[in-house]
Amino acid sequence: MQDLQNKNTGLRRRELAFLGVLLCTGVRDAGAADAADAALRILTEEFPPYNYTEGGKVVGLGTEVVQAVLAQLGLQGQIQSMPWARAYETARSTPGVLIYSIGRTPERDKLFKWVGVIAPANYYLFGQPGRVYQIDSLEAAKRYRIATVNEDVGEQFLVAQGFVKGQNLQSSVKYEHNYEKLKLGRVDLWIMSELTASYLARQAGDDPAKTLTKVYRIPELSGEGYYMAFGRQTPDATVARFRQGLEAIHRNGDFERLQKKWL
Repeated sequence: MQDLQNKNTGLRRRELAFLGVLLCTGVRDAGAADAADAALRILTEEFPPYNYTEGGKVVGLGTEVVQAVLAQLGLQGQIQSMPWARAYETARSTPGVLIYSIGRTPERDKLFKWVGVIAPANYYLFGQPGRVYQIDSLEAAKRYRIATVNEDVGEQFLVAQGFVKGQNLQSSVKYEHNYEKLKLGRVDLWIMSELTASYLARQAGDDPAKTLTKVYRIPELSGEGYYMAFGRQTPDATVARFRQGLEAIHRNGDFERLQKKWL
C-alpha cells in the first residue's frame, strides 16, 4: 500500500511539474508576441516629402500617417530608410515587415497584402521648360531618355510598357540625382510624382515653375495614391489589424489633419 501511495505521489508531482512547464511556456509565448509587436520592422526610402530623414529621424507625410496608425494600435516600430530596391525586396520576401510609401500596380498587386492608401500621388513625365516635346502617348516617349529610380513604381511601370533600362531608361538610386540630370540635360525626361518633383526642385534652391514642365501625365500611376503594405507571407490577421488602425484615424480626423499639414 505504501508503495502505491508513493507511486501516486510521484505521479502527481510529475503532473504538477508538467502543468508548471505549460504555464511558463504560455507566459513566454505571450511575451514573445508582445516583443514581436514592439520590434515591428518598418521600411521606407528617401522620398520627400512623403518619407525622408531629417535630424537623424525619418519624417514626412507618409511617416506621420504610419506613426498615427501605430499609436492607434498601441504598437511601436523601428522605421528604417534604405535604397528602394532593398526595402522593396526585403518587405516582399519577409513576413511581418511593413513598407511605405509604395505605389500599387497590377505587377505588384499579388506580391503584397495592401493595408490602404496613406497619401495622394500624381505622376508625370517632367521635362525642361522651353524645350519642345512631341509626346502624346507612352509609345512616343520611347524616343527620349528618361530618368528613373531603381525598382521604384515609375521604373517598373515603364519597363512593363516596353521601355528598357540602359537604353531609354537611365536608372539611379536617388531621386535628387534625377532632378540634377534633367537640369543638366543628361536626360530628356524624368518620371516622378508631382509633389516630390516640386519638393526636390525647391530643396535645390530652384523655383519648380522655372525648372520643370509637365510633359505627359501618367494616369495609371495617379489618383489612388501611395500605400502601406506587407509581403504575402504576413498573416492576414496582422494586415486586418493595420487596416482597422488606418480606418480608425480616418474616423477620428487624424488622417485628414495630416494631409492638410503636408499638402
